[in-house]
This record gives sequence, structure tokens and C-alpha cells, in this order.
Amino acid sequence: MKTHTPPKPRVALLGAPIDLGASLRGACMGPAALRIAGLEEALRERGFDVEDRGDVAPRTPAPQVSGRGERARNLAEIAAWARSLSDAAYETMRDGAMPVFLGGDHSLSMGSVNGVARHAAEAGRELFVLWLDAHADFNTPASTPSGNMHGMSAALLAGEEGLEEVFGDEPRRPIDPANLHLFGIRSIDRDERNLLVARGIDVVDMRLIDEHGASVLMRRVLERVAARNGMLHVSFDLDALDPAIAPGVGTDVPGGLTYREAHLIMEMLHDSGLVTSLDVVELNPYLDERGKSARLAVDLVSSLFGRQVFARGPDNALAPALPTRSAP
Repeated sequence: MKTHTPPKPRVALLGAPIDLGASLRGACMGPAALRIAGLEEALRERGFDVEDRGDVAPRTPAPQVSGRGERARNLAEIAAWARSLSDAAYETMRDGAMPVFLGGDHSLSMGSVNGVARHAAEAGRELFVLWLDAHADFNTPASTPSGNMHGMSAALLAGEEGLEEVFGDEPRRPIDPANLHLFGIRSIDRDERNLLVARGIDVVDMRLIDEHGASVLMRRVLERVAARNGMLHVSFDLDALDPAIAPGVGTDVPGGLTYREAHLIMEMLHDSGLVTSLDVVELNPYLDERGKSARLAVDLVSSLFGRQVFARGPDNALAPALPTRSAP
């Protein structure tokens, strides 16, 4: 009797070589670095059907937007990227593949998550976002101290005012602020903090992780997503990691996630079966040490896609203890 072999899961890699949202240039080389570090090969080894769809191109010409000066730097250019990335994410999800966006600075998530949210709404499901980052990225043009738009991406996704021109008349699908989970946070601006409190955003900072452990706090997020039959987008900023293990980022903050904490988070995400889309952002090869951060990013993504030291079966249960021999 012939057995039916289910098709391999499909993954689409999409580069987003954007660095105009950051203060330091160089993250535009991130997609190439992740490819050179072997991301596609690592996912194929896990049994995935992987298609590298190349780099997304920004909308040309750039949308016409009103000038905001230093309050939202490079707004027109980032709007052009966001609109193209939103369409790419939406079309990839409709095609039945899991989009993995290779960045690029974190402003790319304005587009990638918006496109995923459009698809989730059509499917009648809630979208949750896990924001692994050292920073909250919840500034608006009214609150930002720098004008850098990679620090406004989470605010746009939660529907904050002042960023309407990023999508203009094109589809914008904000997520419920209650469905945004910031994890690994250790740098928040003053006005940004007030806005996070006012909106009731779930912020898991490094103090909470130190006190309660990454697994307890991650399980709380995953249980909430599962209870609502939600889709989960993971937006992974490499500066969530401690700069001692991931130096190739433009806005490093001491005291980040350790190597094992990061792998545990990725392993738990895989075990949950909830992740439907992914960003890997803020890798800046210009600041890296001989590819150290790029290789670590590939290792962590591999864990998210199922690489384990030893498979223990469902629920990661320990094997039963061996029977003890009675004394003669």
C-alpha cells in the first residue's frame, strides 16, 4: 500500500536592503550577509522547500508625502519601501508560503507586518507580533528624539497617529495594541515610555527576564496566541542579543539576551507551531566581526525552524526514569 508523503513546508526568503531608517548606514548589506552565512542551506537541511525570491525593490517613484524634516527622516523613501514590502508579504502569504524577510533596518517591519496583517484579516484570524528587540520602537514623529524611523515601526503597526502617510491611500491594517509583545527590552525613551503605558503594551524587559526566566515569560505569550487561534509574526532584531555575542548591529545596548536564552526562545517558538512569518533585522555587516553576528543569526533562525540537539517528542517531555534494581 502506497503511503502519502505530505508536501514539504514552503519558505520564501525576501531581502529588504534598507538602512535609511537608521542613523548608521550598513544594514542594507544584511540580506547578502545572511545569504552568505548559509541561511537557505540551513533551512533546506531542516526539510523545508525554500525559494529565495531575491530582494524586494522600493516603490518607484517614491510616494508624495508632506515634509516632516527631522521628525521623520527619509519618510518618502521609507514609505516607498513599506508599500512594496507590504505587497510582497501579502502576496507571499496568499501563495501559501511563509515569508522570511532579511533586513535591513527595523523600519522594514512597517511593510512586512502590514502585509501579513492584511492576509490575517482576510483569513478571519488575529495577528500577534513578538518584537524581539533591545528597543521598544514605539516613538512617533511627535515623540522621537532622533527622527530615525526604525524607532517608529512598532508604533505604526499598533495604529499610532502621525504615520498615516507611510501607506497613504493604500491598505493599512493596524494590529490590536494588546497583541503586540515587546520582549528583551532595555532601552526606552521617556515619551515613548509614557505612550507604551497609555496603550497597555506588553513589555517584557530584561529585569523581568532576569527575575522570572525567558521560558516562563515566552510561554505566557505563546499560550495567549494559541488560546485565540492567532497567527504569530516574529520580528527579530539582532540587538535583542547581548553585543558580546552579536556585535554587528548599529544600536547595541549592553545586557541583552544570552546565547542560550536566545536559542531557548527560538526552540519554544518552533515547538509552539504558531509562527507564520518572520523578520530578521538590523544586521550591519560593516560593524560585524568576521561574520560572527550573521552566523549566529542563521543558527538562531535554524532553531526557530526546528533544529534541536536532541528531539524529545511532544511537549519536550523527559524520558521516564530507568527502573531501579532492588538490592539483593
